[in-house]
Amino acid sequence: MLEIFFDKGTLIVKQYNCEFNKYLLFFKWDDRILAYRAPAYHYRKFILSLRENKISYLDNAKDFIPTEFPIVTYLNPRNYQNEALNSWISYGSLGVITLPTGAGKTILGILAISKIQRPTLIHVPTIDLMTQWFEVLKKYFNRPIGLLGGGYNIIEDITVATYDSALIHVTQKGNKFGFLIFDECHHLPSEQMQYTAISSIAPFRLGLTATPERSDGRDKRMYELCGPLCYQIDIKSLEGVTLSPYEVITIEVEMSLNEKLIYDEARAIYLKFLKKNNINFSIPNAWQNFLRMSCKSEEGKAAFNAYMKQKKISLTTENKFNEVWSIITKHRYDKIIIFTQDNETAYNIGKKFLLPVITHHTRVKEREYFLNSFREGKFCILVTSKVLNEGVDVPDANVAIIVSGSGAVREHVQRLGRILRAKEGKKAYLYELISAGTGEYFVNKRRKMHSAYQKRTS
Repeated sequence: MLEIFFDKGTLIVKQYNCEFNKYLLFFKWDDRILAYRAPAYHYRKFILSLRENKISYLDNAKDFIPTEFPIVTYLNPRNYQNEALNSWISYGSLGVITLPTGAGKTILGILAISKIQRPTLIHVPTIDLMTQWFEVLKKYFNRPIGLLGGGYNIIEDITVATYDSALIHVTQKGNKFGFLIFDECHHLPSEQMQYTAISSIAPFRLGLTATPERSDGRDKRMYELCGPLCYQIDIKSLEGVTLSPYEVITIEVEMSLNEKLIYDEARAIYLKFLKKNNINFSIPNAWQNFLRMSCKSEEGKAAFNAYMKQKKISLTTENKFNEVWSIITKHRYDKIIIFTQDNETAYNIGKKFLLPVITHHTRVKEREYFLNSFREGKFCILVTSKVLNEGVDVPDANVAIIVSGSGAVREHVQRLGRILRAKEGKKAYLYELISAGTGEYFVNKRRKMHSAYQKRTS
């Protein structure tokens, strides 16, 4: 008989003999313990293989039992939520579901927990999201909910953890949960965070995200750890029903004559260096190549400084600030979020227009005060760099102004998602400001490749 153990994020198989070797495909021999060892996430495949072949085994790895989680508050799922749940179940209760921000990923998680009936660990990237999940779980299950992160270390049959805290505890607690939910699961494939999935034996897994694509190509790893993409619905399909109707408005802003002269001079230095060193950004790893080459000479350092100068001018041209004020005036009765690429620009806008600013430097109590005041209507405008891109519920926000941003598709779909939560009579507006005649135009084109942007634009 095989005997299976869990040890610090791995599976151990003892009391084997040669007839079992063909079932140990994922395992390696460990001379130190005279047993086979494998990453814990192979638990499901291994157990199913043993059952299929009617191999007797003693499971000392699993430290959880089936547990009923009845939903105590009336819940009427939307059709697409039922479709998503059924599709996920048809894939063996393994997989990734892609729903737009505001489409009810948390409710889908509630339905899945009640259906699977196993102790569940929900992973989230931020403290804000941990708090939001905690409140919803309490409402629908009316039972103690555990928390890992933000100073909490409370384990219950349903527990919400930040990815960082789950990573710390997974080698000890990776056998205590039968079901893992990864909210914003595009974070999972990062070099460290993937071990929250690798070191757990949980046989049932659900990844939730609005934007599964990763620029580094590691989304493949996400599917390996969570299961395949089993359901997807886009923003356009839910616009005007579950999500607010919206309009994307791109405004090209002219730089001043002095800004244009400085920009052109800096860009010429940068482009000359690229040409001289045959650096082509249509080729993978070109940016890393540019950084490596720019460190080798004074000319390279000058080219890098020129790149940074022309980029800063295009992102922060003074006329963008004038355009921001024009949009604020136009939407004076609306709830507005202003997004920037960097903290410096966010603080400059806050100082210029006397607006509250949230960055990763903002203290927790101040951040909570700003967000609560925005929700309650004391503030109508928030300025932020990137910390409100995801994981923050601001349902009344209906105008977003993108002063500057990266070319990442995910970032801009997330920013769009911040203003799409449905409300009667609501229409959302996303304004994108780009400096005319600069490289920012091409950045804007790249980030509009998502289907959410393939609609009317002004």
